Amino acid sequence: MRHLWILRTLTPTLLLGAVVCFGTALFKREDVLSSLGPMGWSGLLLGGISAVLGIIGVVTYHVSSIRLAATARKHAEATELKQLDAEDAPFAPLIAAMNDCMAMAEQSVEHAVDRAKELEIELKVATGQRQHAEAVIGSISDAVVVTDSFDEVLLTNSAAKDLFGFDESSERRPLADVVRDDEIVAMMTQMRASKTRNGRRSVEHQLEVGGEPRDYKVTLSAVTDEAGEPAGVVAVLQDMTREAELARQKSEFVSSVTHELRTPLASINAYIEMLIDGEAEDDEEREKFYNIIHGEGNRLATLIDEILNISRIESGVVKIDRKPISPVLVCKDALEVIKPTAGLKNITIRETLPPSIFQVFADRDMLYQATLNLLSNAVKYTPDGGEVRCDLSVDEATNTIKLSVRDTGYGIPEDALPKLFNKFYRVKQNEKVAKGTGLGLALVKHVIEKVHDGKVSVASKVGKGSCFTMELPALK
Repeated sequence: MRHLWILRTLTPTLLLGAVVCFGTALFKREDVLSSLGPMGWSGLLLGGISAVLGIIGVVTYHVSSIRLAATARKHAEATELKQLDAEDAPFAPLIAAMNDCMAMAEQSVEHAVDRAKELEIELKVATGQRQHAEAVIGSISDAVVVTDSFDEVLLTNSAAKDLFGFDESSERRPLADVVRDDEIVAMMTQMRASKTRNGRRSVEHQLEVGGEPRDYKVTLSAVTDEAGEPAGVVAVLQDMTREAELARQKSEFVSSVTHELRTPLASINAYIEMLIDGEAEDDEEREKFYNIIHGEGNRLATLIDEILNISRIESGVVKIDRKPISPVLVCKDALEVIKPTAGLKNITIRETLPPSIFQVFADRDMLYQATLNLLSNAVKYTPDGGEVRCDLSVDEATNTIKLSVRDTGYGIPEDALPKLFNKFYRVKQNEKVAKGTGLGLALVKHVIEKVHDGKVSVASKVGKGSCFTMELPALK
């Protein structure tokens, strides 16, 4: 567009010439309009030509600006940054400046795109880490609650939801609204406010769950950010109710064992001292003492054997020889052993046993010992002339074999039934009826339920007798 350059140069030249000519004519003649003369007409001609050229230049600039705007609009609609053509254009300086701006904008956009990609990668990594953390926390069986620096809940697991009874919308809610226990909320808030770097604290705390008190070990861990500022707290609540109960039972077991061992030993020592002191004046008296010592020694040996048997079963030391056996044959062997003892008290033994084709997968010696214990208890706590029944049946609907030992004895009070299978527990009302260690039924429960995945139950009424039932899975 070289003509535009000519217009830009020629228009001001002609305009200047017109002014000069017209000024000269005006200076020489007073009446310019009546007689312009050659100079006047030349000035007018030059002025007209410059005016026409100026109009052409304005139109040309206007057309160029429209073309430039159309090009820019086209690029905008294409959503792309492209350099504009500035060759021989009247707006070359402006276009050059615009191209420089677009180049800088393009660099900024490229930098922003690169940064956006970096942020996207960082977001994916952070999301992956969060999902991994959620998976880890969710797999923990203990209740876990994680808070931020504003004491709002960030993460929880299903155990915490079950413990505190809140729903899935606990995230970003105030801690006090989610954990409805003032002491735990206070402990977590104090841990966060203490600004302890990676501090840890463990306390024992009792919560009421389902209307019953349960013991928990609460472990609080402070979390800080890179600047060392408090970023939140992680609380882990471990249910220690079972451990506390086992510790209590262990203490009671040791106390009971000590008491049970001390009783026969004290009796043995007393009669031995009486023999040493010569208090037995004749052979009949000495024989009486010897029989008492012998009986207490047998009682002590039985007690030790039963304690060892239970301990071995609980610790898994006993080798369990499980194989297909007939419970009918086991019952018959136990009945043959107990019948002489029952005969001494004129107790009638009745049995209802099916054919021996039914089998269970069990350790024969352990099952025999459990059956014999039930029959022995039935005979011991049944008065003279009573009756003991041993019934064995097969429930095909549940595929179980049930062995019931029923007696017409003294019966068991209702309040004693829940504690009947505890170690060393004996019904106070029946302690004088027969001697015992209080371990026989505990051994039966361990053998049937722990070793053979069965079930032991009891039903009793005072003065009418008791019925103990053992259930074992039948072998298909």
